[in-house]
Amino acid sequence: MTLLVDNQLPLALARYLAANGWDCIHVQDIGLDAVEDRVIWQYAKERGLTIITKDEDFQLFANAQRSIPPQVVWVRLGNCRKVVLLEAFSKILPALRDMLAAGDAVIEIR
Repeated sequence: MTLLVDNQLPLALARYLAANGWDCIHVQDIGLDAVEDRVIWQYAKERGLTIITKDEDFQLFANAQRSIPPQVVWVRLGNCRKVVLLEAFSKILPALRDMLAAGDAVIEIR
């Protein structure tokens, strides 16, 4: 499973996830950092990627469709420092694979 980190989240998150055993890319890595959400959604859907985002639009897309992929990991931490974001992910990483495997369209991180 490959994770695609959206532009509202730092490149450091993608690097952190990759360093912790995840196949992970940031939209900046593939030149999608200045495109509309629908383009990112379609890219992820065609490639079976899971989107990590702070953007509510992706949660709405996920709930409107009847098929998976893409799944959405919706980060609901508000504005926070990078270290706080990475700490939140460090706490959820052990369970994240199981949560994604369960097939939920949207997984919230608070």
